[in-house]
Amino acid sequence: MISQVWGYSLVSVLVVSLVSLVGVITLYVNIQRLKKILSYLISLAAGALIGDALIHLLPEVVEENGFTLTVSFWVLGGIVVSFVMEKIIHWRHCHHITNEEHPHPFAWINLIGDGVHNFIDGLIIAAAYMVDVNLGLVTTAAVILHEIPQEIGDFAVLVHGGFSRSKALFMNFLTALSAVFGTVVALLLGDVNGEIMLYLVPFAAGMFIYISCADLIPELHKEQHAGKSVLQLIAFILGIALMVGLLAFE
Repeated sequence: MISQVWGYSLVSVLVVSLVSLVGVITLYVNIQRLKKILSYLISLAAGALIGDALIHLLPEVVEENGFTLTVSFWVLGGIVVSFVMEKIIHWRHCHHITNEEHPHPFAWINLIGDGVHNFIDGLIIAAAYMVDVNLGLVTTAAVILHEIPQEIGDFAVLVHGGFSRSKALFMNFLTALSAVFGTVVALLLGDVNGEIMLYLVPFAAGMFIYISCADLIPELHKEQHAGKSVLQLIAFILGIALMVGLLAFE
């Protein structure tokens, strides 16, 4: 039974990690065409990130623990850490000038926030399989459906932040593997400590809120064309709507 749980959990989390390669389809898109649609993908990502934080992550931890000051402090912690990290990375880039292009700080912060999120997904998948195999399969399916729009948005953020498409794919996949680490940790512990979720979930939510509100949304305001701005708004709402729609699979 133990070996079965390990097998199902690891295979499932590897499949989930492969979803991060969804951006591979852009390798077959002309770079000029990609640039034209990138702002709409950024809008989608902004909506998906803030929607994920406020519709999935925070309600999940509040349902289990209530909306306590601890939750608020960890959300604020995610925001403050993101702010400090962006300042530090930006400062290092400004004071260590080379001939190479440096990815924007928010791209690195997005990778870290996504890594925490994927680690949590790994914990959840393993915990579900430890309860029941069928529950584990259903949970895996829900995570995959959740990850598809999330990973498309993450890929768009990385490309917009200065990564080449191939490097964005690689970094996104590397970050996705943190889910495997989360699964192994949960399986070795034999259970998922509730306090781990109480801290990590709101922390990840805070990072996503920061990226969406401090970096992506201000970037969208640079668009002055009325028609394109309307399309950006539609994409932003679509990102939120996708997160709402995924509630049906939880």
